[in-house]
Amino acid sequence: MKQQKKLSKRCLLLGLLLIAACNNENKPETTGSDNNNITINPVIIAPVISYDIVNEYPHDPTAFTEGLEYRDGFLYESTGQYGYSDLRKVELKTGKVLLSKNMEPQYFGEGLTILNGKIYQLTYREGKGFVYDLASLKLLSTFTFSASEGWGMTNNGQCLIYDDGTNVLHYLDPNTFKEVKQLAVTDEHGPVNEINEPEMIHGYIYANQWQTDYILKIDTATGRVTGRADLGSLRQRAGIPQPTGRKNGPDVLNGIAYDAATNRIFITGKNWPKLFEIRLDN
Repeated sequence: MKQQKKLSKRCLLLGLLLIAACNNENKPETTGSDNNNITINPVIIAPVISYDIVNEYPHDPTAFTEGLEYRDGFLYESTGQYGYSDLRKVELKTGKVLLSKNMEPQYFGEGLTILNGKIYQLTYREGKGFVYDLASLKLLSTFTFSASEGWGMTNNGQCLIYDDGTNVLHYLDPNTFKEVKQLAVTDEHGPVNEINEPEMIHGYIYANQWQTDYILKIDTATGRVTGRADLGSLRQRAGIPQPTGRKNGPDVLNGIAYDAATNRIFITGKNWPKLFEIRLDN
């Protein structure tokens, strides 16, 4: 009985050796520098989005625009700079300020968004936000946020979404102001920093990239940049000079507003004398 077990073990061992030999015969010869088995994922470059100027309107050249929204025929604008920041309701066709709310001088106004009849506005480095009544601009309440800086703001109908100068988008519950989600923005080169002035359009976030003439189209599911519009030529066509650092002179592109009812996009810049209706891929 023991002998039969030994023979069985020998047969089993021989069978395993034969299987191993067959497997080795099917494998290609390799060397230490052989990279044939490495899979390289192709780099997906965000396509260029073309643009057209549809209309242009006057804009207050003293407005250091930080946030821009369109609602029911009017523009709502948040302006920056310590001692000069305000929130204003603006007539589109004339650029006339119809209603305004000055901020206390210790606050630097930043992005804003409109949700459920309220305006939400960020401050730059004060970690504080303000909530106003849309109709009257009356201050209703304040809130705090955790990021060290507040830049631009939008919403998806459920959450407030703001950026902080990095590549991170922060999602806040508008009732508790607790952060419920973060989304990292990336493109073919990696993280995309200095995301600013986001606007939700057809389920995507369109955002300025600070100190550039780009508007980025961001997938809200992945954070991936899926398109890029270069509006550098708009300055030339509109006669707006490049930033020179001169105080109160035309500065960077900043400000995106969307009219969902008529599918219109409006843009402007800090201290720009004009505001534009443009067509992207919308």
